Amino acid sequence: MKQDYTTFPCGDILLEGVWHLPSSPDPLPAVIVCHPHPLYGGEMSNNVVMAICRVLAAQSIAAFRFNFRGAGDSQGTFGNGIGEREDIKAAVSLVSSAAGIDRSQIGLAGYSFGASVAIPVALDDSRINLLALISPALTESGWEQLRRITSPKLIISGSNDYSVPAKVVQNYTSQLPEPKQCFIVSGADHFWWGYEDEMAQKVSQFFTDGFSQLLKDN
Repeated sequence: MKQDYTTFPCGDILLEGVWHLPSSPDPLPAVIVCHPHPLYGGEMSNNVVMAICRVLAAQSIAAFRFNFRGAGDSQGTFGNGIGEREDIKAAVSLVSSAAGIDRSQIGLAGYSFGASVAIPVALDDSRINLLALISPALTESGWEQLRRITSPKLIISGSNDYSVPAKVVQNYTSQLPEPKQCFIVSGADHFWWGYEDEMAQKVSQFFTDGFSQLLKDN
């Protein structure tokens, strides 16, 4: 597995990103991974984002992480969740058009704030086949948008997450259309320290199974 640094345009600004690429002669499925809130220290080298990318690549799935506008060396300033949707769309365009990527197998994963801005993009962009939300920091309108997504989705949170209480996650998830999966990881909090691998394995399995099913269906 290799990591490749790149920059890509989003409107009139440049964003930075990193590919995690397995070695494969065949076109690879790919997942774009969105980091937590940039105004609270969230960026693409976050422990949760890195764990997901490493495990995905180990399972022969290309992973792409990037910094939202104003984070790290990405240009621009914080876009109040609106500009960040455009950042995700730009990342999806980059990934789906990249050499060696199977554009019919594109997934999107978001952690905390990253989950909240991933949902409206997944709702409107038919290129995204699978959606994974880690500790989703959602408003009622965010959950309402998620109810309109009929493609496979995973929601995973920690039992000790006081920002996104497990009972709230379970209650809202019960109202979502199938296909869906929900995992509450015992002992984990919102930051996932010490539970990164367990979380990343479940996320990776969701995408591995989902992409396999897509191939069967097509």
